[in-house]
Amino acid sequence: MLDDRDITEVRYDVDKRLSMSIRVRIILGLFLLFLLCLVTSVTFLVMGSRINQKLKFMETVNFYTFEIQQARRYEKNFFLYRTNLPDALENVQEAREILRKEGIGITAVIGPAKLNTMIGHLNRYENLLDTLKTLQTRAPENVDSFSEIEEELRRHGAEMIFTAVNLVDQERKEVEEMSRWYRQVPLIFLAILLVMMAYLTHFWVRQIVRPLNRFADYTLRIARGDFTPIKATRRYKDEFSRLAIAINWMMDQLKKNQEQYIQSRKMAVIGTLTSGIAHELNNPLNNICITTESLIDELEGLPDTEKRKRLDDIYTQAERASGTVRNLLDFTRMDTPSFVPVSVHELISATLRLVRHEMEINNIELKYASEDTEAKIQGDFSQLQQVFLNLIINSIQAMPRGGTLSIQVKFDDPEFVHIDVTDTGMGIPQSILPQIFDPLFTTKEKGTGLGLSVSYSIIEKHGGKFSVKTQINEGSTFSVILPKYKE
Repeated sequence: MLDDRDITEVRYDVDKRLSMSIRVRIILGLFLLFLLCLVTSVTFLVMGSRINQKLKFMETVNFYTFEIQQARRYEKNFFLYRTNLPDALENVQEAREILRKEGIGITAVIGPAKLNTMIGHLNRYENLLDTLKTLQTRAPENVDSFSEIEEELRRHGAEMIFTAVNLVDQERKEVEEMSRWYRQVPLIFLAILLVMMAYLTHFWVRQIVRPLNRFADYTLRIARGDFTPIKATRRYKDEFSRLAIAINWMMDQLKKNQEQYIQSRKMAVIGTLTSGIAHELNNPLNNICITTESLIDELEGLPDTEKRKRLDDIYTQAERASGTVRNLLDFTRMDTPSFVPVSVHELISATLRLVRHEMEINNIELKYASEDTEAKIQGDFSQLQQVFLNLIINSIQAMPRGGTLSIQVKFDDPEFVHIDVTDTGMGIPQSILPQIFDPLFTTKEKGTGLGLSVSYSIIEKHGGKFSVKTQINEGSTFSVILPKYKE
């Protein structure tokens, strides 16, 4: 029984737990994936930009080195042949222009200190070339002065070449290392992505799929009528905890509504039963009273034949009242069935033998089909025969102008036997269909309204199911499902 205290305890137990929403955790997981993609993308962009920057730097330094090498070649020509000094100065100017234009890019790669060192050597080299040019103009015969400048000039020229080549080699190694990492980053990203996807999959299965399966089991349990409160099994409060509280509240309301419905149905059945009993007993008793009263008043003047006739009427009405009482006793005092293996084919055949004459009189064609004539069910033969006898008689009465009665035994389910009794009669109106299994409900003038209700009770006690499908002017099919006999 569902208790309000149980629901309150579950709610209190959930409310005092730490709140950790599944939605927040899903968003956090997706944010981590986004962050991983963002970091990877930024890493690619930064590494690509750095590699391009270094490649640009190497190209610039190569141009710079070429100009310096050209200047040094002209420098050698000057000391050998006293020619090409202006050409050397022109190459130095080109080298200076390269450093000026690409100064920002070079600074970003090697820093301002190394760039200033390169510029310092270039300035000193250019000054020495200017000095040579001046000396050549003023004192071309002063060879000793040229020799003093030549040594320093070659030292600065060699230093510029060495610095440039060393920088290019150093940056080439860094580019190769960065390129290696650049190729490895996708693999690292893929590995991390797989780990995160595995974790998120595990998280979603554990945090979402499993609880959903558990709540699906809860719904099946509720459908079977078990309203035991759902206990919150998680260590924190989330959407499923609130769902458990909501389902507990729903079960409480269902239980209360079910109890109210059952009570109202009981009262309705009692009302129908009382009304039916009053009607079924009042008519014969009223007839007995009227006949008895007339017999008393006219007793001395009536001939013996009339007296016997009226006494027969009284007896008939008394038997009618007695029959109503017997039917009520059969309905309220159902004997406990004696379960034994029962052959389905023999059960149906024996029942049909009882109504064979009735079917011939009413021009009823029989169609009987069974997939397995050896199949057995566990049940009480006489009670089950009462059920099928009642169904067959009802079908015959539903076809006053004749028709076809079909009985089909199917074994589609390995655990149950499915027996359909179908007629081609008038059908049952949808408005009264929910009431046909109620006691004392009948649409027949001479019916007691107990046949289907007693049959329904018998089938339930046998662990089976009873259902009906009907169509106006086409007929009805009553389906009985009974458990198979297990040896």
